[in-house]
Amino acid sequence: MAPIAGQDVLTDSLSALWNTIRHATPSQFLTKAMIGTLALLGTISPSRNTDQPSLFTSTRREGVYLLGVGIGDVTGPVVETNMFGYASMAQTDSGVHMRQWSRAFVIADPDDPSQRVVYINADISAGDTAVRRGILTKLEELYPGIYTEANVALVGTHSHSGVGGYVNNLLPQLTSLGFVRQTYDAIVDGTVRAISQAHESLAPGHLSLGKANVEDASINRSPYSYLANPEEERARYSGDLENTMSLLKFTHDFESGSDIGFLSWFAVHGTSIYENNTLISTDNKGMAAYLYETYMEPDSLPGHAKFVAGFSQATSGDVSPNTLGAFCESPGKPWDGLPCDFEQSTCGNRTQECHGRGPGFMISDFKSNEIIGTRQFEGAKLLMESSDLHRIAGPVRSVHTYIDMSNYTFALTNGTIVSTCSPALGFGFAGGTTDGPGAFDFVQGTNSSTHHNPMWDGVKGAVTPPPTEEEKACQWPKPILLNVGAAHKPYHWSPSIVDIQIFRVGQLVILILPSEFTTMSGRRLREAMRIKLIEDGIVGEDAYVVAVGPANTYAHYTTTREEYGIQRYEGASTLYGPNTLDAYIHLYTGLANYLSQDVMEQPPSGPIPEDLTPNAISLQKPVVKDSVPPFRKFGDVLEEPSPFYSRGETVEAVFRGANPRNNLRLEETFLAVEQAVTDGEWRVVRTDSHPSTTFRWKRTQELMGFSTITITWTIEDYTPDGDYRIVYYGDAKHIGGNIEAFNGTTSTFSIM
Repeated sequence: MAPIAGQDVLTDSLSALWNTIRHATPSQFLTKAMIGTLALLGTISPSRNTDQPSLFTSTRREGVYLLGVGIGDVTGPVVETNMFGYASMAQTDSGVHMRQWSRAFVIADPDDPSQRVVYINADISAGDTAVRRGILTKLEELYPGIYTEANVALVGTHSHSGVGGYVNNLLPQLTSLGFVRQTYDAIVDGTVRAISQAHESLAPGHLSLGKANVEDASINRSPYSYLANPEEERARYSGDLENTMSLLKFTHDFESGSDIGFLSWFAVHGTSIYENNTLISTDNKGMAAYLYETYMEPDSLPGHAKFVAGFSQATSGDVSPNTLGAFCESPGKPWDGLPCDFEQSTCGNRTQECHGRGPGFMISDFKSNEIIGTRQFEGAKLLMESSDLHRIAGPVRSVHTYIDMSNYTFALTNGTIVSTCSPALGFGFAGGTTDGPGAFDFVQGTNSSTHHNPMWDGVKGAVTPPPTEEEKACQWPKPILLNVGAAHKPYHWSPSIVDIQIFRVGQLVILILPSEFTTMSGRRLREAMRIKLIEDGIVGEDAYVVAVGPANTYAHYTTTREEYGIQRYEGASTLYGPNTLDAYIHLYTGLANYLSQDVMEQPPSGPIPEDLTPNAISLQKPVVKDSVPPFRKFGDVLEEPSPFYSRGETVEAVFRGANPRNNLRLEETFLAVEQAVTDGEWRVVRTDSHPSTTFRWKRTQELMGFSTITITWTIEDYTPDGDYRIVYYGDAKHIGGNIEAFNGTTSTFSIM
């Protein structure tokens, strides 16, 4: 789209104006904006702008927004803490593969400071009620009245290799031995840093939207459930998954129109890295972000690039990155190496031996992660370099309310009155998925008409309160295993109250979802919302709707009614019963009118969920002490690297270490690979956020507090010849609680 006459002058003037009023409160902002608007109108030459509309109309019509991006380190304790995603007690972290980051994107209307949105794309498993509230509390201290419940969204990339223990409710805390304050604080503080960066970088710019297919990066892991959807509905689509990547490009209008970042949405689970991994990582979306940010700024270390690449999650409930499919890993058994059972994903009637395989299966799950991340990177690169993106133009709006989903009554489109249910999880939930199989004799696809081990009927009553007949009928055909809606001791096991939130930026509408929607449930919601927006004249025929999550609250899964009836993992994990999807469609479409350009108010806030963290239980043991043998010191090199290496080889060094929980080293690093430069100087070329490095901690003597650190670096093909060394940064806790920083450095080694 060609700029209108005087657009360059307008953009420069907007930039200067915004630098003056960016930090103003809403009341101050309006006064200054009025003065600034009059000044701006005087800077545009009448001879070039005889038909120039008012600034208000011009910015909306031409799509000028105030844009800012930022990034912050949110990595919690990298050792002795359970990871969140697979719900496996054995998956307790022991080090770092790649640090976790929050990436913040702020879009504001330059004419009205209250009309802005903040999209947080965090390398965590899911958004959370308490974490989001902690973020909002700190933002209110920094920017009073600007960032609110309505305009801030916390969206998780759904990595299953991130630090756990931060979630508000008890059920996801069980494997992490309760609430982990260090994880919570790291996410809150790092996210606020990211938003502050985005806020400080706000400047006039424009947004461009496009979409492209990303092939061979995903597969439907529950095709049997998908086939339960009506045949005529399935016939409307090319397959059982969405391989479309949507991308929103952020461009500042000064400095020759520099791109500052993007937000993209593509549905694929963060399960490229398997359940047996114990190194903190960001999975395939974090890998894609690393690749793109490095591509844009190859000399910047991870987390320090000015360009911010957001690879966000879409409706990935039944979508896996393990694209080769699921196979039996059953050595010595007749079915070893064969595909898993189609209906229940079992091998010999057991789930534990059925595993999905990624494209790098013959090498490692980390290779699969790199491949899936690279395919998303390539899709984003194609879109960012395309000339076919569509300019965004129109108002900025946000709407938010809380809804109690435990008994939400509404009318279906045919007039039938239905209700959602008190949250409960079915037997298929314990069967797990092909990305992370369950335990015991639980299998996916266990519904009320399916035989199951009667022993569990006795056990489940000892874990959560037995369901009433009314609860059983409401959840039918789900056989209730965990009646979490009735479990409130020592505090609520699962959420009943969830966030319903929508962002609008011009013709783009973002549905921010509290749970993991399957492919078809996402399609139904997006279609219903788009029809509502167009029919009511809220957005034109160019309305573009994306659905993202899990965000703000973790409310498990949402399936279609037909998929729910199959009761595979996704259906069994649909907390609020068979009417869940229809309830969400009713709720989101019911808020559509709040997105209108002439509507400024918010709906009633609804019942506000309780922040459970002040009284949360934590059974994680504290670090007591670190020590070293007599006449030894922290940072001693126990195993030196070899003197010479070639590209493709792995450098390894072992140090006398201390517990990394003593200092999370946020915005820093536990390791550095340094290259010798001129005059005896060393330059950091790798950190613990590079995928080519690993950092592992091991407690070698519990009573004495001895431990070791193993650092590896797999030398990339593009690494230049030269001299290098590895530096370890640690912090030791002494008796009495004093924490002392130290470091250790290897001998020099050469790459040739």
